[in-house]
Amino acid sequence: MYFYGTTGVNKNGNLEIGGVDAVSVTREFGTPLYVYDVALIRERARGFKRAFNEQNINAQVAYASKAFSTIAMIQLADEEGLSLDVVSGGELYTALAAGFPVERIHFHGNNKSRQELEMALDHGIGCIVIDNFSEIELLKIICFEKNVKVSILLRVTPGIEAHTHDYILTGQEDSKFGFDLQNGQAEEALKMVLQSENFEVLGLHCHIGSQIFETTGFLLAAKKIVEKMADWNKELSFEAKVLNLGGGFGIRYTKEDEPIPPSQYVSEIISEVKSLTLRHSLNMPEIWIEPGRSLVGDAGITLYKVGSSKDVPGVRKYLAVDGGMSDNIRPALYQAKYEAVLANKPLANPKETVSIAGKCCESGDMLIWDLPLPEVGVEDILAVFCTGAYGYSMSNNYNRIPRPAVVFVENGKAALVVKRESYEDLTRHDLPFK
Repeated sequence: MYFYGTTGVNKNGNLEIGGVDAVSVTREFGTPLYVYDVALIRERARGFKRAFNEQNINAQVAYASKAFSTIAMIQLADEEGLSLDVVSGGELYTALAAGFPVERIHFHGNNKSRQELEMALDHGIGCIVIDNFSEIELLKIICFEKNVKVSILLRVTPGIEAHTHDYILTGQEDSKFGFDLQNGQAEEALKMVLQSENFEVLGLHCHIGSQIFETTGFLLAAKKIVEKMADWNKELSFEAKVLNLGGGFGIRYTKEDEPIPPSQYVSEIISEVKSLTLRHSLNMPEIWIEPGRSLVGDAGITLYKVGSSKDVPGVRKYLAVDGGMSDNIRPALYQAKYEAVLANKPLANPKETVSIAGKCCESGDMLIWDLPLPEVGVEDILAVFCTGAYGYSMSNNYNRIPRPAVVFVENGKAALVVKRESYEDLTRHDLPFK
């Protein structure tokens, strides 16, 4: 079994995370329970930053908070000197509540409302990533009304799609995000924002996909964007100070996944951008990246209590846990795969193959198919690895199931950072009909 970060087996024979016994932590905080290995998050953040610093490159490593946004997580990102991406008023509010430095906040999104943009401007956030022509006009009006100037990036679609080991060259016109580089929209948008006194145009942004295990897609995107930057430098006298190549760096969910280290992504991106800007006689821009999943994904483990079981002779054995698609909807949404062990006997030899079912009233509520486990008893603790990204952030109250608590562990100490929802919380905003 491959253990992540500070996970291992302690003298009691139990799974240990950050020096904390996984079985004991469930007795204290209950199940289901999200547990985060803080040391691993710090290690990943420092790995990205170190790769830029070692090459003396001006850069911002911005945590994509959509992966996992809580006050404690935002404060941790601040401790590690990261910048921060937000994509909604709620994520921005969380960042402000956490006391995150506003000048390091970048606001993304394809449909920012007037209220959200006003909130961003009123707090003086560092940058707004403009996504479409409607947003240009709306933001221009709001800036004029408030008599403010805001720093912006233009999000462009460079015609590259990348996922896992595959990348696709495409016109990319059929996307809800950004201005297309190929059909002239990006140039038209750039001319519009350059003409406005309310915008300081820092540069360009793109995002080519998710769970990417190779650098090819990033390098191709950089090539296509820098070539356009060279054209616009000659034609419009525009020089991009910032080139943001987004995120999407992959992590290991199962043994089939083979991610590369942060330093490799960064070093190859730096090398390519250096070469391209030199070739086109451009100044080296500041490089921004946006890791989310790659900072928190494999730092998270969800702990469940085992409940009922069902044997279907000649077919499979179902084993139910006290959570499911309400705390991890990714398997139901797009067949995401995970590995797991029994936290109270992580090294025991497998004796049976079971399929892990959630407790929601949906036949599609299955967390893991065909998982080898030792003999399992009621109230054993199942630990599902790599649930740190898009688990808590996509959790829900289907079947009126309360959301789990979140615990940070580090140096043998466990800290509750999100309380478990109560039944009272579920009805807090309900109103009687009569």
